[in-house]
Amino acid sequence: MMLRFLILLIGLYSINLAQGQTCCSGGIPLSNNIGLEFSEDNKLILGVSYDFNNLNTLKNDSETLDDDSRLRTTHSVLVNAGYTITDRLSIEGLFSWVNQRRIINQFNSENIDETYGIGDAIALARYTILKNTTTNWTVNLGLGVKIPLGSSTEISDQGITLNADLQPGSNAWDMIYLVGASKTFDFRPTMAFSTRIVYRQTGENSDYFGDSTYRFGNEIQAYFSVSDQFLIKNTLINPGLSFKYRNAGNDQIQSIDLPNTGGDWVFIIPNFSIHIFQNIRFNAAAELPLYSRPDGIQLTPTYRLTTGFLFNLFNKPQAITIN
Repeated sequence: MMLRFLILLIGLYSINLAQGQTCCSGGIPLSNNIGLEFSEDNKLILGVSYDFNNLNTLKNDSETLDDDSRLRTTHSVLVNAGYTITDRLSIEGLFSWVNQRRIINQFNSENIDETYGIGDAIALARYTILKNTTTNWTVNLGLGVKIPLGSSTEISDQGITLNADLQPGSNAWDMIYLVGASKTFDFRPTMAFSTRIVYRQTGENSDYFGDSTYRFGNEIQAYFSVSDQFLIKNTLINPGLSFKYRNAGNDQIQSIDLPNTGGDWVFIIPNFSIHIFQNIRFNAAAELPLYSRPDGIQLTPTYRLTTGFLFNLFNKPQAITIN
């Protein structure tokens, strides 16, 4: 029990420190965090998480440059809320508060640009098209929209409007498409294999710098994951491992491709969750790059850390009991 409360305090402390963001080739963290997992007794669930993205690796295509004068950091507070309408249909909302910081150290001087505030949001509906209990297969489709709630006109200390990749919001409506599948096997029913593909079709900010248009590149993220369950001293622990492929197209200004944007990345994501109570779960994950090839010269992710809690709001808090 002391372990559960210690984890709870650490997680709350992390969330209290959070100040969220979008960023560079690191990508807006919204697409990473959609797709809540519902169990049969979950009707209404709430997730609160803190996401930190550190970009301190400068690359020119596949070449890593020996230059540590530039740093980008992303701090994000993300709130997910999901509700199951039927055993096949669910809806989900994801809201963000973001903080971005860009630091450049050159010629014995330090230049810092920073923005913070409410970020964009996502509304998503998912429908399970296959739910075969005999073969333990589940397949679902999702359709959603990114809602431009965040500001896209923040200015620097010098009174200059900052570039789009430093703004909390995008001032553009995006379409979100999702397909996911999961499978368990009789030889170990607690182990699950799953895959998820998220495609973001970006819209256009028609008021960029007042008289221009800006469009972020379309993005696809593909995940393959395996997870399991173990009982350790009356505590249920779920370790997992995921691989993620991300492709982003070039951003565009006035419908012209913008250099040094877009590219391809592959990440490995070790993660685990601990059931503190039957209705409260603590989650943690680290995202580490295995391969990165941005188009042109870009800062790319060095590592990303995510921690948070998932609450089942229809159950009273109670400790996990073992029969």
